[in-house]
Amino acid sequence: MGSNKRRVAGSYFMSLMSITLVLFLLGVFSLLMMHARKLSNHLKENIGFEVVMNNNVKEDRILSLQKKLEAMPAVKSTQYITKEEAIRRLSEDLGEDFLQWLGNEENPLLPSIDVRFNADWANPDSIALIQQKLLDNMDVKEIYYQKSLVDLIHRNVNRIGFALMVASLAMLFVAVALIRNTIRLSIYSKRFLVRSMQLVGATPAFIRHPFVRSGRWQGFIGAVLADILLVLLLYGLMTRLPELTIIEDYRIIIGIFTGILLLGLLLGGLSTRLALHKYLNADVDRLYA
Repeated sequence: MGSNKRRVAGSYFMSLMSITLVLFLLGVFSLLMMHARKLSNHLKENIGFEVVMNNNVKEDRILSLQKKLEAMPAVKSTQYITKEEAIRRLSEDLGEDFLQWLGNEENPLLPSIDVRFNADWANPDSIALIQQKLLDNMDVKEIYYQKSLVDLIHRNVNRIGFALMVASLAMLFVAVALIRNTIRLSIYSKRFLVRSMQLVGATPAFIRHPFVRSGRWQGFIGAVLADILLVLLLYGLMTRLPELTIIEDYRIIIGIFTGILLLGLLLGGLSTRLALHKYLNADVDRLYA
């Protein structure tokens, strides 16, 4: 009797650890996808787009154009760069005062507006449309941005996004299969108990209820343990790599933790129900297979 209890307890423990490990790995992959997306958005939103103004344009007209740009849904932020600010930045880049080389000549640099786009609009087609619209403005001399860099980022981000989507579906399939097989093995060790309950007249619903409840509870505990491991992992990463705060999003992280809890409950209960169905309708000979 004591041997059977130890065997059942050992089976329960191994099943719980397997569920915890699978859900933890699924959570790690979800966090990786989240950070990959946030990082790609961070890169897109730092693509430079410089609107160079004509030399004789008055400041109030430049500020008016800046306000129009800021009102556009595609634009995340703008910065007006005066001729004086432009010469100061150039001097910092060169490491010496650029004006001393000009003598009595007028500052040749032009005022401009530095534009940053929202991630959803930071693609070649959208930027080209905005560029054409701005060039129709007589106050604008030219638009400067690194078109090749925009194309490269857009192309690679799409490739990485597709690869991560395929990998996430594969990971979810593997997680579901592993949890289902783990619970099936756990039910297999109790198949004679199921048979004994049938022999004393218990209905399938009566037999199923405690097993499904136990399966859900097991899935929930495994999910809680997986979430605890994820919290420890995130804490360690944030301690060693504080720059990750640039791309963190607590709402998504909480969503991932909640999703793991719901997935643990769902898979625990559903897998137990499916595994029990086999033994509730099995012949006696199949119990020894």
